[in-house]
Amino acid sequence: MYVLEGLYESVYNASWNHVVKVVGGEGTGMEVKKGKPEQSWTYKEVGYTLEKNDDMLQSGAARLRLMVLTSDKGWPYTWKNAGQNIRDCYVDCEVERVWQIVKGNLTESLSAYKGSDYIPKRHVLIGTPGIGKSMNAGSYLLYQLLHYDAEKLPMVAYVVADRKFLFDKTTKTVTRYSAAFSIVDILDGFSDCEVEGYIIYDVAKQGHEPPDSLPCEGWSMIVVTPPNEGNFKGWEKQGGSLRIVMNCPEKDDVKAMCVCMKRNEPTVQAVYMKMVEDRMDKVGPLLRYVFDQRKYKDRIDSCESTVNKMTMSDTNYYSVLGTNKMCDGSHVSHKLVKVVRVRGKEDAELPYNALISSHLAELTLCKLAKLMVPNDFNLLVLAIKDDLISKALEDHSLFAFLSAAFVNAIIPKLRELKLEKDAPPHRCALRVRPHERPFKPCLLECLENFKKKINIECRVLYKPEAKNFPLVDGFFFLDSNPKTLVGLRMTTASEHHTIPSTVRQFNERMAKYFNGWKKFSEGLSWNIIYIQHADSTPMTGWQRCDVVVTNNKLSPAKKKLWRFGREGYTNTKCLYHPETFHERKLSQVRKKKNKKKGTD
Repeated sequence: MYVLEGLYESVYNASWNHVVKVVGGEGTGMEVKKGKPEQSWTYKEVGYTLEKNDDMLQSGAARLRLMVLTSDKGWPYTWKNAGQNIRDCYVDCEVERVWQIVKGNLTESLSAYKGSDYIPKRHVLIGTPGIGKSMNAGSYLLYQLLHYDAEKLPMVAYVVADRKFLFDKTTKTVTRYSAAFSIVDILDGFSDCEVEGYIIYDVAKQGHEPPDSLPCEGWSMIVVTPPNEGNFKGWEKQGGSLRIVMNCPEKDDVKAMCVCMKRNEPTVQAVYMKMVEDRMDKVGPLLRYVFDQRKYKDRIDSCESTVNKMTMSDTNYYSVLGTNKMCDGSHVSHKLVKVVRVRGKEDAELPYNALISSHLAELTLCKLAKLMVPNDFNLLVLAIKDDLISKALEDHSLFAFLSAAFVNAIIPKLRELKLEKDAPPHRCALRVRPHERPFKPCLLECLENFKKKINIECRVLYKPEAKNFPLVDGFFFLDSNPKTLVGLRMTTASEHHTIPSTVRQFNERMAKYFNGWKKFSEGLSWNIIYIQHADSTPMTGWQRCDVVVTNNKLSPAKKKLWRFGREGYTNTKCLYHPETFHERKLSQVRKKKNKKKGTD
């Protein structure tokens, strides 16, 4: 046990900065400003907790994106690493939400009449590993608790795994206790003297579940943990606890962090931001990995290795996708899954398991499709259907077409986009031959990484990894006469016309990927299905294949290109625009799963 000199003052006197998003601003469109923001986010009550109130938009041109607290000597979470202390604590609207919930319950608890039956609420903060629960949410809670009324709350205990810190607001000191000291004995001593306080208990490592006897009388408590019930199940059973699920930071939040990190190097902000954004697309919005090249490389290699080494027995662990069942912390599937806050009964917060990034989602789903029994994979895709077709994950939403139930559900809703209003109907090939939907996926790597051409197969969903792949986001072939290419295009626009050069680029790419493409594509019938989100403006007419005309003339080369594009792109075009994507509730999917298990 010893006092850490100067560290109390460093945390208590942390300096404020904030990042605002400037409408129409140049460069990154974000700006770092000194001090506290004039306006913070507002929240509204939902169930027993809060949600950000998007109806109460901040006034003015500059909108708050991020708050930053800087402690010169770092924060307790990093005090274990001499010389490697992290000075900046990043506070986005999710971190602030946690404090607002804790503050509300703490005020209610301290205002309760002593001797009454009121039991202080205990909190469990659950979030994806690596998003900043410990460093940002834990540090921010500590800062705010130190600034809370010292007469009502004179002590704050901060526990990280086996490291224990006691902040005394009366003497303004921090005392560190070694692993040999029992946190229960330490705090019981203060409780016996009727000294009240708050405990921040960061599980941090497996095997450090909080003792059942915490919090002691007169103290409130929050447990910070990844989504592994083994970290807190025994403690939570004591009753009176409230779960808080913390979402991953949004892309703009991470961009604001980049601007803050490079605030003294404005010329490199945009480049650094783009590099970090590319890393997020690969490993997900994990602050622990996206800012450091070595950590990022180790993480992506580890994740890809996890997918490549997956065996049939491992597929059982991925049944948590599309449910609020927590991942088993002893298995590596947590590297590929993130938790998203959803609301359950009485608006209680639940940790919904979603795919962590587009890149890893594609790799994972392709691998699972190869390993799982088709019916089981269909059920999995159906369970995560709403997740797949969400705006946030539209890069891999086409995997929903691997599900027979999904394809059968959308076929009646496909609407033909006619070249002319009174033109005779052309039935979509998928409507005519629904049994030939794709049954397995195939990722097409970027050409710079593509090693050898492959043979063309029908009923395979080809998903290009390149974001700038021309014309479509994915496609598959039907074994019809003539052969049919069904292209899939996600779009939010009410129009999605193309130009012949795009069709030509598509053919050139196909020739580089597939053996015998030129011969196979002769007489090929083309179907394009446009898939729109429920809140987008529906397409109403034929999507043209035009050519840009200059000086009202077309050169012979452009005329040839125009004819090529028209001939290759004027078959059937259909639209799928659902009124809502929540046609089948998660509970129904679970019933199917349970029914299947009961018959096994």
